[in-house]
Amino acid sequence: MNPTLDYRVQPLSPEAHLFGVELRIAPPPAGDLILSLPAWIPGSYLIRNFARHVIRLTASDPEGELPVEKRDKQTWSLAHRGLPVSLHWQVHAWDGSVRGAYLDDRRGYFNGPCLFLAVRGLELLPCRVEILPPEGPAYEDWRLATSLRPLGAEPFAFGAYQADDYEDLIDHPVEMGSFSLIPFRVLNVPHWLALTGRHRADEARLQADLSRICATQAALFGELPLDRYLFLAQVTADGYGGLEHRFSTSLLCARGELPNQGLGQPTPDYQRFLGLCSHEYFHLWHVKRIRPRVFVEQGLEREVHTRLLWVFEGITSYYDDLTLARSGCIDEAAYLGLLAEAITRVLRTPGRLVQTLAESSFDAWTKFYQPDENSPNTLVSYYAKGALVALALDLLIRRDTGGAKSLDDVMRALWERHGRTGIGLEERGFEALAMAVTGLDLTDFFHQALDCTADLDLAPLLEELGIGLRLRAARPGKDFGGLALSGDQSQTRNQVPAKIQAPAQHQEQSQDQSQDQSQEQSQEQSQDQSQVQPQVPSQPEARALPTPSLGIRLKPEGAEPVIATVFTDSPAQAAGLAPGDTLVALDGLRVSRDNLDKLLLAAGEGAEIEIHAFRRDELQVRRARLAPAPLDTCELWLLPDAPPQAQVRRAAWLGGQH
Repeated sequence: MNPTLDYRVQPLSPEAHLFGVELRIAPPPAGDLILSLPAWIPGSYLIRNFARHVIRLTASDPEGELPVEKRDKQTWSLAHRGLPVSLHWQVHAWDGSVRGAYLDDRRGYFNGPCLFLAVRGLELLPCRVEILPPEGPAYEDWRLATSLRPLGAEPFAFGAYQADDYEDLIDHPVEMGSFSLIPFRVLNVPHWLALTGRHRADEARLQADLSRICATQAALFGELPLDRYLFLAQVTADGYGGLEHRFSTSLLCARGELPNQGLGQPTPDYQRFLGLCSHEYFHLWHVKRIRPRVFVEQGLEREVHTRLLWVFEGITSYYDDLTLARSGCIDEAAYLGLLAEAITRVLRTPGRLVQTLAESSFDAWTKFYQPDENSPNTLVSYYAKGALVALALDLLIRRDTGGAKSLDDVMRALWERHGRTGIGLEERGFEALAMAVTGLDLTDFFHQALDCTADLDLAPLLEELGIGLRLRAARPGKDFGGLALSGDQSQTRNQVPAKIQAPAQHQEQSQDQSQDQSQEQSQEQSQDQSQVQPQVPSQPEARALPTPSLGIRLKPEGAEPVIATVFTDSPAQAAGLAPGDTLVALDGLRVSRDNLDKLLLAAGEGAEIEIHAFRRDELQVRRARLAPAPLDTCELWLLPDAPPQAQVRRAAWLGGQH
């Protein structure tokens, strides 16, 4: 007779942020019981050491207590007498991210790896879990949201749930408290968006837009392989992030990113939220069911390295914004603006000339997820660069097959061969599959894109679609490029249509270059992209003077101008400035976070300036010669003289057609 595994979870003390967890094993298998918590959570490639939050693990049977021995940081063992064993422990929950567990008197949230001990040898057995509310009248109105399958529990209520096995048990995050619930259906499959936190969102707008996004992705893969799906969104002042699961996703979003009543054209902030939802939903196929072979074969006890993270996060990052265009949530102009900004972000990463995309994927555990002050000089994001590789691959396939094939076809084949079957993807499997599906020899492309640091030449691929690309210097303020207001192609020092190969010098503190999937969003429109064309004036727009480069990035937080990064081969590095230095004055004038660009602009390109800065409590005096503003800002525009066939190809690309 197989043992039964019964878990029980209850918030014991919301004020103390403690969950109580119980596991009953009846009857226990022969031999000592070995119990453990995962060291990391799928989708977030960093050792989290969830076991550090476990408090007072005890065990007993009907005859009394059983001694528990700790073997290592996340593993325990105990000898038993063959009688049903009950284990009890507490978990401190004060992690507000989408990866951990959180509990206070307003809400509770947890991911399974934070709470549920696995029993070695019993990981494939079904599990039952009972989730109870906190005790007391203050919690009588609390509800529960999870994609776990109910076992007697009413919808969105506390009670009993079931999981197919341990992997399934820890793949359904749980939200409890008060939340808004927005239902919708995709291909007749029930979906919900649960919003926790204060908001005044237009729920009908969210319902309509998410329905279109989800339906568009289901059409890409040809099916929706589930019977329910849940978006869990925690609304905060400035949060952003997401973590994918097989039947749900956990999101953090800023309150201002949700649509207000009466919103016409979606704001850039709302577009950012929709892009996050699109990204995580795409993962229900791509990484949750289509997986690297090493993820299938290896567990959660230690790092699992793969060069394929660019496939799963980079391609997903390409499709997240593209889906917004294909679904009609944004128009052609808005999407091209987003694409230009994405190119800009990669260009402003000096590490792209140091680390290959394959290396970025493989070393995510120790580098990407553990950045330091020098990371921008040595790392490239497999999200951001991976998305550009996916773009280049898609356009290359469309061009060289005469429109007969696209990356969409590769993704459908990937689903059929690895998603439906559960067979893990080999390390070079994606490359082989892409060549088999398209009939193209893509060896040279993948070598350059994955194993070299040279920039991709996107300009000729985009030109095939009637889209021009040029690079210029950034203007003062938060300038990430976008869709150009002019089709002017005059070549000046600050504007060059060329291969994307910008110098590894960067704008100052105004440029936010976070090492994750987050992207700044541009203006969007609600009309169908096939009916809207961006305006291309005949005269070039007025251009602000670019800010000379010192080659630093300031810390985003705090009132004082503290250096976060000094870029390689920059004037700041030559002058001896370092991360952690606090700027005091430039040429005798006080520096603030707000006026640095103005002071640099007033000094002028090539000027030698005197810099006063504190390093800890010692005043430093340095001299630096300002460099020209780098050409690291991308603009795209529609070519006015492009042949009609280019517009046809562009419409097919944005419409998800051949």
